[in-house]
Amino acid sequence: INDIKHGKISFNRIGIRTGTASEDYYLREISFGSRNYYPLKSQQDLYDSLLAGIIDASFMDSGVSEYITNNIYCNLTLVGDDFEKGVFGIVTPKEWLYTKDLDVNILLLSESGQLDDLRQKWFQKRNCPNLNEITVSMEINSMNGLFLTFALITFLSLLLFIWSKRFIMKDNLFNLLHRKEFSLKKKINMIKHSSKTSDYTRNSVIPSPTIIQFSP
Repeated sequence: INDIKHGKISFNRIGIRTGTASEDYYLREISFGSRNYYPLKSQQDLYDSLLAGIIDASFMDSGVSEYITNNIYCNLTLVGDDFEKGVFGIVTPKEWLYTKDLDVNILLLSESGQLDDLRQKWFQKRNCPNLNEITVSMEINSMNGLFLTFALITFLSLLLFIWSKRFIMKDNLFNLLHRKEFSLKKKINMIKHSSKTSDYTRNSVIPSPTIIQFSP
């Protein structure tokens, strides 16, 4: 309400229902008698003007506005704190037989907290989706999408790198296998040579020394 008083919203963009307590409050506390607002004929005219973008803000009873924004017009929302709080009454015929009983029961309901429970049940109950939950869900989905996109780009980049280096990798792999094959053949030849040398040593005859004696 302070933003409206300080002119942060153009006065001709503020919708006021004519002939209502809201108009009296606006003329008394905001415009000081100047009818510089956008006049509205009915409650439905108020909703339609907000949704159509004809006005930016309007005044409503807090109980009705809670019910409307929570259950019917999900694109509308309440801003700021309550102001100009007043007392509502129930109209009955004069000298009604049950006036005192009604007063007593309403007082008992108020003291027991049941009136607050009824307000929460009928006015503060929300059937419209919670915008905060929708925002969080959208953020999570967006993060999941970004993660998948990043993973896909990384995978494609890796494939591109491997494809561009395929000849170098092929030559390196061939050289490695060739070195291993050469080393294996060398070991096999060494083993074979060692085996032949051992066999030759075992099969060779070495003459033993003899003594020759001449007889006279």
